[in-house]
Amino acid sequence: MKKSFLLSMLAVFLFGFAAKAQDDKSKRPSPPAKATETISGGAVITIDYSSPSLKNRVIGKDVEPMKGQVWRAGANEATVFETSKKIMVEGKPLAAGKYGFYVLQQDDGWNIIFNKVTDHWGADGYDAKDDALRVKIKAAKAVKAMEKLTYTITKDGKISLVWGDLDLTFHVK
Repeated sequence: MKKSFLLSMLAVFLFGFAAKAQDDKSKRPSPPAKATETISGGAVITIDYSSPSLKNRVIGKDVEPMKGQVWRAGANEATVFETSKKIMVEGKPLAAGKYGFYVLQQDDGWNIIFNKVTDHWGADGYDAKDDALRVKIKAAKAVKAMEKLTYTITKDGKISLVWGDLDLTFHVK
């Protein structure tokens, strides 16, 4: 009887420990990251994302983004782009708020997508009817290749997603 009780208590402890470990997102293979900057004009831009590593994989072949498929622009949950004020993204207006941030590679360039829904896992459940804004940009070759997906935001409103030698840069005002 004592043995059964002790085993039950041990199982409860281990289950609780495992559940708590899953809550610690920093332990994930693609840990959470954040880029924040107050740009000229006073808007605070924040990008919350999970940062995958390439691990000798090839973008577009072994890992996303895949041509023709909407990508969450990170790993795990959808990437969230937030602006505290209305901004212009490559000359197009975007209202203050939180957006799911996605990218889509096509033959003629890349679309950056600001979607009204922010609580998706990856791109599961993504629906273009909820897009607040789509902007076409060109990719560049990164000056310095990045093993881990990284976002940067400069005070003058230059926002870059760099992963491997892929550089997706756009401008906000």
